[in-house]
Parts: sequence; C-alpha cells; structure tokens
Amino acid sequence: MTELATLEKEGDVSVITLDDGKVNVFSPAMIEQLNALLDLVPKDSGSLLIQGKEGMFSAGFDLKVMQGGDTQAMSKMASGGFRLLARVFAFPRPVVAACSGHAIALGAFMLCCADYRVGVKGEFIVQANETRNNMSIPTPILEISRSRIAKAHWYRAILNAEAYNIEDSIDAGYLDEVVDKEDLSSRAMEVATDLATLGHPHYQITKELDQKDTLDKVLSAIPGNDS
Repeated sequence: MTELATLEKEGDVSVITLDDGKVNVFSPAMIEQLNALLDLVPKDSGSLLIQGKEGMFSAGFDLKVMQGGDTQAMSKMASGGFRLLARVFAFPRPVVAACSGHAIALGAFMLCCADYRVGVKGEFIVQANETRNNMSIPTPILEISRSRIAKAHWYRAILNAEAYNIEDSIDAGYLDEVVDKEDLSSRAMEVATDLATLGHPHYQITKELDQKDTLDKVLSAIPGNDS
C-alpha cells in the first residue's frame, strides 16, 4: 500500500504528517492509514501534532469517490471520515494542527478538531466549501464546527461557505495563530511540547466533560456507528 501518512516521535510529541503526493485527500486509504497511526500514539502521555505537506494541509474528501457513482463507497468513506474526525476531536491527549497551506472542506473541519492550530502565512485559504458545491453539511461536521467556529462567523463560514485567507481564519475560529513559513514547524512543535506536559488523566477527564454533549451528537449521527 502506498504510504500516505507517516508517524514520527520527537520527544513526547507524536507527529503525523499527511502527504499523498497531491492534495492530501481523505480517501478510504488515507482514512485507514491515519486510524492505524492513531492506534500507535500514546493515550496517556505526550501530545499529537498533525501536519500537512508544504502548501497543502488537506483538500478534503476524495472527489473521485464522491463523484464516482458508487453510493455505497461514498457512504462508507464519509462515515469513516466522520469517525476519524470524532477520534481526533476526542483524542485523550492534546492535539496540535500545523496548517501548512490550504485547508478545504474536511481539511478545514480537521482543524476544528485540534486543540491548538498554527497556520502558515501565504496565499492560502481555509474554506468549508460544501454549500457552494451543492452539498449539505451533515450533523457530525456541523456539531464539531459549532464548537470552534466563532458565532459571529458561523453563517459566513458554514452556511455561506466563505473562503478565508489565513490571517482572517483566526477570527473565524479555524486557527489560533499564523506564523511565517520558516517558523511553522518550530512553533507547532513548541506548542505541542508544552501541551505534552499537561497531566494525565486530568486533561483527558476535563476534555471528556467539556466535549460530552457535542461528541454524543456527533457519534449518534454517524450511520452504522456502534459507539
């Protein structure tokens, strides 16, 4: 199987890098590989850093599957993607995202799952573009987005599918800070290293209490979910 994502350890930080050689789509294979890598990340210590390739965090679901006409394959990929988002959202240790470029559709929603998001300066956009592509946004994604997107930007970002430049993505709630290209890796690692010191199980307990209502709605809305 082609390697679409990799896992490395840097001190107490587990670093997952998305790189499918193209635009980092969440294909069935990418989803499978990410779940396998998450299985290897410690749940009781350290932190998790998720980063994309230069210029691209992720362009969302694999459009070849979405537009391929196989409704069963499309539904399976969508459900798998939603479960992956829920898994990152509820990960028991702190999650940092290094937004290395464009973050579109599911890529933007993955940013909403992280506890801290660092973006890179440049001509990049963050956009939940579903309604502009004649697609509705299902409940799992809506609920995760609602927990992070600023209320003042909700209609613009989600219903109106506005494309935000990197700097404006902070006010919208997609990102927490933006840094120069040469500083992205070091800054994201600095944050992840600091968050790795948060105590266990106190961090996990607090996160579970905070997320319970949202996570219950997310999981109950995923077709075939047994959680």
